[in-house]
Amino acid sequence: MAGARRARGRALDGILLLDKPGGVTSNGVLQRCKRLFDAAKAGHTGALDPLATGMLPICFGEATKFSQFLLDSDKRYRTTAKLGVRTDSSDADGQVIAEAPIGDEVTEARIRELLEAHFNGWIEQVPSMYSALKFNGQPLYKLARQGIQVEVKPRQVCIHQIELLDFRGDELDLEVHCSKGTYIRSIVEDLGLLLGCGAHVTRLHRLECGPFKAAQMTPLAELEQLAELTEADQGEIKNAQARLDRLLLPVWSALGDTPQLTLAADQVTRIKNGQVVVLPAQQQTVASTDCVALFEADGEHFIGVGELDEQGHLKARRLMKTG
Repeated sequence: MAGARRARGRALDGILLLDKPGGVTSNGVLQRCKRLFDAAKAGHTGALDPLATGMLPICFGEATKFSQFLLDSDKRYRTTAKLGVRTDSSDADGQVIAEAPIGDEVTEARIRELLEAHFNGWIEQVPSMYSALKFNGQPLYKLARQGIQVEVKPRQVCIHQIELLDFRGDELDLEVHCSKGTYIRSIVEDLGLLLGCGAHVTRLHRLECGPFKAAQMTPLAELEQLAELTEADQGEIKNAQARLDRLLLPVWSALGDTPQLTLAADQVTRIKNGQVVVLPAQQQTVASTDCVALFEADGEHFIGVGELDEQGHLKARRLMKTG
């Protein structure tokens, strides 16, 4: 007899910092991680192109509620650019559309000069037609593959730091610390045009995302190795899951340096019931920001995120599931 479909997977909460391999899509590795952890719910926080590698935070369960903090956070990348060749996607996965000689004026000094003049602080950037941005609900890369061109409006992004790591005549390595929404291949494309020879990305590696650093990442191959079972009995399955679960960071780690506020039991009850809490003066030390991470009195149990105004009125913005 047909009945309601049972939810598949475990109710698992936490964040995995995956070191994404190249040659696969972000959604592809997300689904593999979801299966490895036997998780009922999972999502990633900002896709990397198939060519790209590096940090892809995977949010499980309740962590998906707070993924926006990672989507909105600064990122750090390391990239290799090939000079003298342009592609339609501005990376090595695209089709070559132009080639040009690399003139004698293309020097390390000239590259540094251009980086300082054009890719420093707030800049306007036109995203690639091969990006995941949407136009009328359709990702731009899907339209591009159909040969459909649409107007992509420039937008402002912030380059906190850009450093030339190495220059090898027809290749260069850059490290970029930037705001959300920055397209590294657009930087490479624009730099190539300024140099007069064109350029495209051959390697892109994300080192950091918000509060998370490169040393915290786990490669997909290592996850699959940890999940391997020598015997298909229930005990071994539990052991494999425990090994994987130890890699997960707590949900609140996505909030980075968001100010924290510890609430008394009665305040927790009011917040969970959707009521506004008026904080006494001694609890209003975080009033310089409207967003606060909320914890129970033990300082360990994360409740969610609240909004705090200058009058000390606290209300819930997004809460962890209870019960």
